[in-house]
Amino acid sequence: MPDIHALSLSDVTRRTKSGELTARAVAEAMLSRIERLEPQLGAYVTVLGDRALEQADELDARRERGETLGLLHGAPIALKDLLYTKGIPTSCGTTILADWRPDEDATIVTRLEAAGAIVLGKVKLTEGAYGEHHPAVAPPKSPWNAERWTGVSSSGSGVAVAAGLAHGAIGTDTGGSIRFPSAACGLVGIKPTYGRVSRHGAFPLSETLDHVGPMTRSVEDAARMLKVMAGHDPKDATSLDAAVPAYAASFREKLDGVRIGVDWTFVGDGVHETVVATVRDALDVLQNLGAQVLDVDVPDTAPLVAGWGLTCGVDCTRAHAATYPARKDEYGPALAGLLDAGLQATPEAYARLERLRGAFRTGLEDLLGTVDAIIAPCMTGPIPPAERVGPPRRAVDQGRSMIAFTAPFDYSGHPTITLPLALDADGMPRAFQLVGPLLGEDRLIGMASAFEAAAGFTYPTLDL
Repeated sequence: MPDIHALSLSDVTRRTKSGELTARAVAEAMLSRIERLEPQLGAYVTVLGDRALEQADELDARRERGETLGLLHGAPIALKDLLYTKGIPTSCGTTILADWRPDEDATIVTRLEAAGAIVLGKVKLTEGAYGEHHPAVAPPKSPWNAERWTGVSSSGSGVAVAAGLAHGAIGTDTGGSIRFPSAACGLVGIKPTYGRVSRHGAFPLSETLDHVGPMTRSVEDAARMLKVMAGHDPKDATSLDAAVPAYAASFREKLDGVRIGVDWTFVGDGVHETVVATVRDALDVLQNLGAQVLDVDVPDTAPLVAGWGLTCGVDCTRAHAATYPARKDEYGPALAGLLDAGLQATPEAYARLERLRGAFRTGLEDLLGTVDAIIAPCMTGPIPPAERVGPPRRAVDQGRSMIAFTAPFDYSGHPTITLPLALDADGMPRAFQLVGPLLGEDRLIGMASAFEAAAGFTYPTLDL
């Protein structure tokens, strides 16, 4: 049997349910690996070793009693440290909240644990889930190359899963922070439809843009986690009251009859040639599986990309009203800059962007009525050096903003799935995303499952 950390999340659940593995053995193996590799990678804020072992023992006892076992039975996961965990520090990447202990769990934490997930700990994020880590926080290191970017906010989630320090993790995406770290770390990341997954108990960056989703090493793992996380939550006013399908039933071997839209102007203008080549390579695989590729026109995204900081900044001021600007000197420069911009914005400018959001959402949904998905890069260039990336700005050596392919779909709320490809010439992951219709996660998962089986992807050994 391969090492436990190298198994997929789904394999772990199958083996713990069958009794081939105990949840205790899984937890012990993962905690041992964290102890060995965490000093070099720095993904975790808090490791919950004793708590994880207690959870594992209870899961083993449930199996011994013959109780019904959950969809994530024995699966070791990590939580982004903006998810409320009762009695456990939840820093949100800040120093102001370093000692804050919520008095309740986030809805998705409750759902994940009820399904049998073992929470190994809380992982790092950029300050307030924005563009840079607080100066007092050492950013996580990429397991592929310590000198490369790990993808902004959900960086700890990306590093932990790619390095085998967790089998799955939770990411949040406001301007790209499921897609960027998934792309940079070679993961499958699902940004669900806005409202598909409850945000109750997730400290906000922007309540109108925030999405919560899974980050894993396989499509099956992501589908399994999303099935548990999704569904209506009365505690979240934006939660969608819509049935959650059996995502595993969407898996496909071929893509006959599937239509993939590509807008080569959208994909190619101001984008590094290697990124465009990645999209072409992905389309070759999809076509070989039977998909039809159609030329489409994506509605204009430029005004939303340019205005994202204003929308996010205004929303963010509400989340930080109790501490900003009163304790401004305790904030890092990136988040402080966003908040200052939000405080200076006019209601008219915000309202204009809301009108643009509505028009873009409608136009994109109309387009997705003619194709099953559209394809796009996640980033405008290859994975950059870690020190050259900060808050959303023009991509290094490129003519478009870093968030050109991410922010528009946060505005519109459409679901996306990020998928890895074979490594580039520097040994770093390549990636792309598929964008589907509202509540079309099952459609994306079906396409992704066929692509993954055909394209394959191998993670490094990472015995550092």
